[in-house]
Amino acid sequence: MKLVVDSSSFAKRYILEVGSDKLDNELQRASELAFCVILVPEIISGLNRRLREKALTDGEYREIKMQLLDDVHDATILQVTPAVVSRSVKLLENNVLRAMDALHIACALEWKADLFITSDKRQLDAAINSGLQGRYLD
Repeated sequence: MKLVVDSSSFAKRYILEVGSDKLDNELQRASELAFCVILVPEIISGLNRRLREKALTDGEYREIKMQLLDDVHDATILQVTPAVVSRSVKLLENNVLRAMDALHIACALEWKADLFITSDKRQLDAAINSGLQGRYLD
């Protein structure tokens, strides 16, 4: 199964919360895993917010960052191409989405993913409306 996971769900791999166990199960089932190129900066941004808020220590941050970079090393990194930009524009015109969420979906569509996983209900709706099989991790 070709799996694309957006940032909101993949972050559950590093910050244990509701849905972390479901993500692990889906990752086990995947034969191919891909991420939009913006996934790492989005997760690092969220981790730095937690670091500033003292919800993470410097050591925890460094450990999570190393694991994230190691995890994405083996995945396919989907680039923002002209076709992805075109699809994201259509997604934004036809759905209530943030730009970055549209890029995740557009990358999944271009890669012809079998499953798109998110923890954002609006993004899930847009993914399904665009023809992807989607799964919500709460």
